[in-house]
Amino acid sequence: MFWFLMAAMIVVIAAVTLAVLGSGDGSGGPVTGGLPEAEPDRLDDPLPMDRPVGPGDVVAVRLPVAPRGYRMAEVDDVLDRLAAELAERDARISELEAALAGAHAVPLGKDEATDEPR
Repeated sequence: MFWFLMAAMIVVIAAVTLAVLGSGDGSGGPVTGGLPEAEPDRLDDPLPMDRPVGPGDVVAVRLPVAPRGYRMAEVDDVLDRLAAELAERDARISELEAALAGAHAVPLGKDEATDEPR
């Protein structure tokens, strides 16, 4: 009985090996002329190249996951913080631009009605 099971196991292993190697691409299917195209390791960069990166762009970024890769929760926390800081920066820039525009609207040297210094 032992020898029968050993012989059956060898036959099964040999059949599986021949089927995989005989397919040419390792898929077990008909010969297609080689290995299938590999998927890229990194997806296209989802951040816009034609305009500044905004908070919504950073929130929408999803990094590829690897078997022994990063901890997703930690990366998401970093991205959330980056998005908040970008939003704060944009708000501060808008505030400073509005203040600068208001400062330019007030004449600095002379009163226009009397053409005399203030």
